Amino acid sequence: MRFAMMIEAQQGLSYADQLAIVLRAEAAGFEAFFRSDHYASFPGPSDGESSDAWTVLAGLARETERIALGVLVSPATFRHPGSFVKVVTTVDQMSGGRIEVGVGAGWNAADHRPLGLAFPEIRERADLMEDQLAILHGLWTEPDGWSYEGHQVHIEGGFLRPKPVATPDRPRATNGAVRPRIILGGEGSPRSYRLAARYADEFNLTSSSPDQARERIAALDDACRAIGRDPATITHSAMIGTMVGSDVAEVEARRSALLEALGVAEAGQSAWYEARRQRWIVGTPTEARAMVHRFADAGVERIMLQDFLPRDLEMVDLLAAELIGRV
Repeated sequence: MRFAMMIEAQQGLSYADQLAIVLRAEAAGFEAFFRSDHYASFPGPSDGESSDAWTVLAGLARETERIALGVLVSPATFRHPGSFVKVVTTVDQMSGGRIEVGVGAGWNAADHRPLGLAFPEIRERADLMEDQLAILHGLWTEPDGWSYEGHQVHIEGGFLRPKPVATPDRPRATNGAVRPRIILGGEGSPRSYRLAARYADEFNLTSSSPDQARERIAALDDACRAIGRDPATITHSAMIGTMVGSDVAEVEARRSALLEALGVAEAGQSAWYEARRQRWIVGTPTEARAMVHRFADAGVERIMLQDFLPRDLEMVDLLAAELIGRV
């Protein structure tokens, strides 16, 4: 199993907070670091800091050396395809080719309306996401002058400089053009599976138990076969809530901290926590590895450990020590 660290930066995290986390994750041996792309502050207090994801990633790109960097996921609603490809490619240059690109349709109205950003219904958002995926491929890999007639976006005489960094392990088009890996994320829908089969290098499941992951991976693989793509060429990953302690006492202390950080009402804490035990990686290291094995048996190849206690850097070290190379 491969592991990445993932944080919900809209939980009031400053740039300094995020830098401390990514440096700890890099030192601990994580292969990648991802953060969310939200403007609203949640879960927990709604008035916390919520920084721009790609601006932060540009800074982290200059202050790290090895770890891959990405966003899970950038909504097409406030990341216009033409601007987005320029921003991502610029940050890719700044990182020396360590960027992975997560794309989604957007789901949270609170990210949009307080800033005057449009939040259309889901079909229109999904149309825009499809344009986003096609334009990333086109401007990264098609010859200069490429044109595109999409659902909402039209390109004439496409031209992009700089191009992504040509590292040896990156996807390569038939013409030799190199691009970052593209991740499509979500809970899974027929359209998302079809788009992933056509455009993505990785499909990242959210809010899935091991049993649900097995079913959704099977549906994704069917979508790949339907267009003649080998399912083995797309990485199956999952973003999974994570809270681990070295022993029972530490688990209980972190459980209390988690409930407080997320603002879970006291009356519903037991039910809230038990519901997540069915799909999160929680408990002692032994319990955590057992859940990872269940996801692996379901077909998951990479786990983004979704950390809702990101200032607890000792847990980053514990996760690395107890999971990386041991599952």
